[in-house]
Amino acid sequence: MLDGVYGLIHGFSVALQPSVLLWCVVGCFLGTIIGILPGLGPAATIAILLPLTFNMDPTGGIIMLAGIYYGAKYGGSTTSILLNMPGEASSVASCIDGYQMARKGRAGAALGIAAIASFVAGTFGIVILTLLAPPLAEFALRFSSPEFFALMVVGLSLVVLLAGDSKLKSLLSLIVGLWLTSIGTDLFTGQSRFTFGYSELVGGVEFMVIAVGVYAIAEVMSSVAAGEKTQLLPVPRGLRNYLPSREELKACRFAFVNGSIVGFFIGMLPGAASSVSSFVAYGIEKAVSKRKELFGKGAPEGLAAPEGANNADSSGAMLPLLTFGIPAGGSTAIMLSALILWGFRPGPLLIVESPDLFWGLVASMYIGNVVLLIMNLPLVPLFAQILRIPLGLLFPMILGVSIVGAYAVSGNLFDVTSLAFFGVLGYVMVLLGFPTAPLILGFVLGDSMERALRQSLSMSGGDPMILIDRPIAATFLVIALLILLSPLVGRLRRARSDVVTAP
Repeated sequence: MLDGVYGLIHGFSVALQPSVLLWCVVGCFLGTIIGILPGLGPAATIAILLPLTFNMDPTGGIIMLAGIYYGAKYGGSTTSILLNMPGEASSVASCIDGYQMARKGRAGAALGIAAIASFVAGTFGIVILTLLAPPLAEFALRFSSPEFFALMVVGLSLVVLLAGDSKLKSLLSLIVGLWLTSIGTDLFTGQSRFTFGYSELVGGVEFMVIAVGVYAIAEVMSSVAAGEKTQLLPVPRGLRNYLPSREELKACRFAFVNGSIVGFFIGMLPGAASSVSSFVAYGIEKAVSKRKELFGKGAPEGLAAPEGANNADSSGAMLPLLTFGIPAGGSTAIMLSALILWGFRPGPLLIVESPDLFWGLVASMYIGNVVLLIMNLPLVPLFAQILRIPLGLLFPMILGVSIVGAYAVSGNLFDVTSLAFFGVLGYVMVLLGFPTAPLILGFVLGDSMERALRQSLSMSGGDPMILIDRPIAATFLVIALLILLSPLVGRLRRARSDVVTAP
């Protein structure tokens, strides 16, 4: 525990440097705006801005990207409460009781509860991250290639299980991501794979092109196709109007705890979208509540639980990213790629080899949480004005920035064409109900998985039994097998129950 405290003190000495502090505030500011704007999520924004960070100091760059990631969770509640339209997926559950509170004239209190729940749960998550990261990283130092391969198999199994309603669609999306990462030159043999005669593909597909296409372009196309128009409820003015009453805070006291714990631990699971943690926290809160009849009609605790969960979720997702090098979702996958592009090795050695970046990032999340609380209470009326920007002006700007970003990666028009292709692919996936996160996670982890597997086979002289002979690797593979079989077990139980209850 002392390692975490000493590391955090060092982290604050990094995060409080003026230039780093500036990027933290910029990230929180952009994240809040992105959270407020319906249609453009944090993953798309991080992907669009990724090329702009290539020439930045890596510590400032990753702190800004992380600020966008968790800042969007704060901002997403604003549109949920005032428009009944979630700014991003994790805020969907906040619409249920948040919008009803606003309709009853408690919009200010609802925004205040959302900000307080986000701050409490976000801080809880960062404290747990601070305490757990050093021992987990030390444990991960025992890992070699077989253990890392098996751990990544567990991660991808969870992606298939949790990323969408259909396991088959999640699996297919994951396979496409794994196939895309195999395009290019085989680093072990030097052979070209799946280049189809295009010399531009010899170096592989640019991650930024895939991420921006699948997220940003597809999001814009989906929003334009939806064409929904809603009415903005009046935004209260004055800090006093944002403070919930004593009775409302009392009703939320368990929801703050529930959202914090549920959000952090579900956030650690690869593929478990933050919408999962917010709905689970909402369901638990309703199940244990003594006044279930108020849920869906403006119960303050029905807003506090999901809002807390989707913010604690961000800290939980950072734990496997920083200690094992395994992203939990699309946004953290893009941050993982950014770290690799800057020359870092996310994983157990990151805390030892790059303490400035690791602890600076963790400390910046404490600072960012305070910054976001300030932005999301007295400054909410200011941010709400963004909702008045015509989408006809906003979407062309997003498309323009995306195209310039794709071209700037290599200066090749082929990447712009690829961007359009992946944008259409992402849009079709959304239309057909295929989750896009498995594709991104498969692409990010595919290369590392292949490398770990081939290194494992090299260690054993080609004998695959090395994955079973080593206890930690074998344990991970058994866990992965159980995860993949769990839907089948549930189906068998339901079938047996139907047979028993049948007349």
